Amino acid sequence: MQLKIITHERIVFEGEVDEIVIQTKTGQLGILKDRLPITTVLDIGVTKIKQGEKYKYFATMGGIFQFKDNIAAILTDVCEDGCDIDVTRANEAKARAEARLADNIATVDAQRAQAALARSLARLKAALGK
Repeated sequence: MQLKIITHERIVFEGEVDEIVIQTKTGQLGILKDRLPITTVLDIGVTKIKQGEKYKYFATMGGIFQFKDNIAAILTDVCEDGCDIDVTRANEAKARAEARLADNIATVDAQRAQAALARSLARLKAALGK
């Protein structure tokens, strides 16, 4: 089946894949060839694809997933190939978000801190191939 991952700026991935695992708002979903059509909302998380015996991981920051006639598309604002992610920077972002959430005295926007934490965790998982 064909997969294309597209952001506003570029095509992040385009190619033939054997399996796709996405993170939806209701949990993980695996997609195999000849599946019934589906359109769903993506959550912040890792998109995992299998090509032959190899796996590739992408940190996907939400978006839309569409599948029909063995053609899949992910439309997202931000998507990063796990191979390109700076693990040190992602760990620093994770630590900052956790510190903001732990600071009960500061007037922290908890939703923003939770989103920052989710993005950093997705980047780390994609970079580490999880």
